Amino acid sequence: MDLGLKGKKVAVTGGSKGIGRAIAEGFGDEGAAVSVCARNTSEVAAAVAALTAKGVKAFGQALDVADPAALKAWIVASAAEFNGLDVLVCNVSALAVGDSAETWEKSFRTDMMHTVNAVAAAVPFLEKSDCASIVLISSVSGFEVDFAAGSYGAIKAALIHYAKGLSRQLVGKGIRVNCVSPGNTYFEGGIWQNIENNMPDLFASTIKVNPTGKFGTAEEVANGVVFIASPKASRISGTNLVIDGALTVAV
Repeated sequence: MDLGLKGKKVAVTGGSKGIGRAIAEGFGDEGAAVSVCARNTSEVAAAVAALTAKGVKAFGQALDVADPAALKAWIVASAAEFNGLDVLVCNVSALAVGDSAETWEKSFRTDMMHTVNAVAAAVPFLEKSDCASIVLISSVSGFEVDFAAGSYGAIKAALIHYAKGLSRQLVGKGIRVNCVSPGNTYFEGGIWQNIENNMPDLFASTIKVNPTGKFGTAEEVANGVVFIASPKASRISGTNLVIDGALTVAV
């Protein structure tokens, strides 16, 4: 299926590795121009090189998304580089699981406010697009209570609510807004690899309760993100797409 993304312009926060990298490459495979940001300069450069190798335009900057000025500057630079913007994907998470003042502050500043600030910076460009779309990456931990209840789960839940509200607020500007909530997703350097190495009992119990008997992949999440952001999903706005292999039980 042609998703209608060829030549479209996409910005992905945290696009240098893991789910963000898979999302960026998924858009690249569809022929879209892709801009990424992340904290590590060499990882951003590697992502840009990989995207360029696909024959698409690519751009990237190293920054901390918790810095509102730097985040806005990257979005403005991305739109200038591509002469516009059609899709924004807010993917970065501090992965701050816990219930301390520090985890709450990190989750709010990184997961929540980076999303709010990115959306504010991108809307002036997105409203000029004829197929504008915003996708926020949440988590099943924001959809139901699990081991990550506390700062991580609560802020991820807030993102789902924020996406729903934005979908109504921005519909008049022709901008669709959706959320994607991945379940347990394993990739090199990711949180589940870290848990596998340091908390093997939690790793084993998590696999045991997953109906598929395995973790998902970053590419499986990316496939859902790319589709829901594409013009083929033109009637889908305000939804939370759960990609979890039947893990969650909420109706």
